Amino acid sequence: MTDVHLDSPPLTDEQRAVVDQPWDARVLVTAGAGAGKTHTLVRRLDALCGQEDPEEALEATEILVLTFSRAAARELRERISRHGERAHRVRARTFDAWAYEVLLQAHPDGEWGAVGFDERIAAATRAIEKGALEVGDAVPPAHVVIDEVQDLLGGRRELVETLLDRYQDSCGFTVVGDAAQSVYGFQITDPDERADETGRFFDWLRCSYPDDLVELRLTENFRAVTAEARIALAHGPRLQQLTDPDEAGALYEELRDLLLEPANGMGDLTDEFTLSGLRDLPDTCAVLTRDNNAALVVSGLLHAHGIEHRLRRPLEERPVPYWVGELLRRTRATGLTEDRFRSLLAEIPLPYEPNPTALWGVLRRVARGPGRAVLDLDRLRRAIAEGRFPDEAADPEAARVVVSTVHRAKGLEFDRVIVLSPPTVADLHKRHKEELDLPAEARALYVAMTRARHDLYHANPPELPHFRRAGQRRDGRRFVGSWRSYDRYGIVAETGDVARDDPPCHETDAAAAQAYLLERVRPGDAVVLRRRHSLPMGETQSPPYALTHDGREIAEASQRFREALFQVQKVNRGWEPWWPDEIHGLRIDTLETVTGSVAAGVNAGLGDRGVWIVPRITGVGRFRRAEHHEEKDA
Repeated sequence: MTDVHLDSPPLTDEQRAVVDQPWDARVLVTAGAGAGKTHTLVRRLDALCGQEDPEEALEATEILVLTFSRAAARELRERISRHGERAHRVRARTFDAWAYEVLLQAHPDGEWGAVGFDERIAAATRAIEKGALEVGDAVPPAHVVIDEVQDLLGGRRELVETLLDRYQDSCGFTVVGDAAQSVYGFQITDPDERADETGRFFDWLRCSYPDDLVELRLTENFRAVTAEARIALAHGPRLQQLTDPDEAGALYEELRDLLLEPANGMGDLTDEFTLSGLRDLPDTCAVLTRDNNAALVVSGLLHAHGIEHRLRRPLEERPVPYWVGELLRRTRATGLTEDRFRSLLAEIPLPYEPNPTALWGVLRRVARGPGRAVLDLDRLRRAIAEGRFPDEAADPEAARVVVSTVHRAKGLEFDRVIVLSPPTVADLHKRHKEELDLPAEARALYVAMTRARHDLYHANPPELPHFRRAGQRRDGRRFVGSWRSYDRYGIVAETGDVARDDPPCHETDAAAAQAYLLERVRPGDAVVLRRRHSLPMGETQSPPYALTHDGREIAEASQRFREALFQVQKVNRGWEPWWPDEIHGLRIDTLETVTGSVAAGVNAGLGDRGVWIVPRITGVGRFRRAEHHEEKDA
């Protein structure tokens, strides 16, 4: 094949071996950290769409590309636009988004927007098994492309296995993974099941295709530019087959010793030298933590010292950008031409420069109007309400400084990486006891240390408050307490803590609240939850709380939050809950578009679209009594 991608990095022999496989080949690619996987997949997609024999070339709609996150889907799309020649119409979707499409095809009347992630994946698996991709306008894929397949666990693994098994006679695939970076085993709660899931998809492929599975490797690293950034790479091969806890503990300590070299130390994150470096950094930087609790505390520290940054969300949280709601509310028309779409989009204040051409194409796929060049706004609203807003139109994550757990940073790369100094194996045993998975700990540390292009540092972890779970359940709301079971000092904010059923300030001036949100409220801004009165809203709820920004009410706490606060404050049956006057320490995560009833929008003076903007909050909220204005602290 002739290399016509003159502005694209040339393919290595290893990469070309992947790209040049025929469309019906079954290809498993093992690729180490920074091995150019995304670049190889872009060129592979181009080759699939442009085989020299026209009869061998695939249409974009015949290629199914699945990713684990919106960020990965966006990166692949952007790489295709820059370096792809023929694959511009190929879509990359998250597993959840594609499962939703399958379910709407199989059961169009189902309320799939109200079903949880795991339930959607399981239902889509059953639908595929029963032939959902062969009904109506559905087209079974001729080729499936998946990156990071080492993280195919549980329901998602079963979904992919069911798909490939049903179409094994007509479908090729290209799947890429690295067992050394398998870090999502914690999602399987049973230790025996977790061990059984490790490497299970790789084993399934080799057993299912014993004669025609093509196994290829990408071994060269393109990410790490400096010796410091390459320091952990040599340990990748050992991690791929790692299962023994003792061996894992020894390897973990080796990686830890490499990271903690004195030359790589930054001291505390609050040292002025470290802070000034983060303020003046011209390139990208990630502060990586072992878990969500540490990420929240680090984010709070950076906010307190004026460091602009973003806290990476869980993969399954998919806010619809606020500009979509504004787009719908700024016109009474039922359809938009591309020129009108562009003019409306240009009126909406955005913190980045959007690509109107790309956004128009993406939105037209889910809301095509009756004409060739019309966007149907009623269909667009339905797509939002049903959870079908396309991943490709999500806002880019443009912050220079990112705070993230190691798990959420997997697959990403940064110019500088700061890893919180990891505990020793002995400390891990003390903290996590029988729940400790040393192979997973070693792989997670390896992932953290291989995200850097240039600089790899370690910093002292901040002291964490005593986080606990309400009711001691795994899904109970996290709160700040102490060693005493009855102490309650704060609550962790979650998605869904801001009311959505009615527009913010619908009882006063919803239109003014929408304008204020659009013009004044930005990610990272401090907000306070303020109790309106002392009367609980139900037997298992707290009183209502207003969300305020610079003293102005911008929304109210949801029923979900009130129930969570009740669970936190109701220590036992005989305990009388105490309701804080104010909850401080919270921040704006983002503004998002939500849908509600048309009547709610009309009654609030926002038109008949049933669409409005609400803030999403994040952080560790600390309880205060208004009369003292002193934070209760652990």
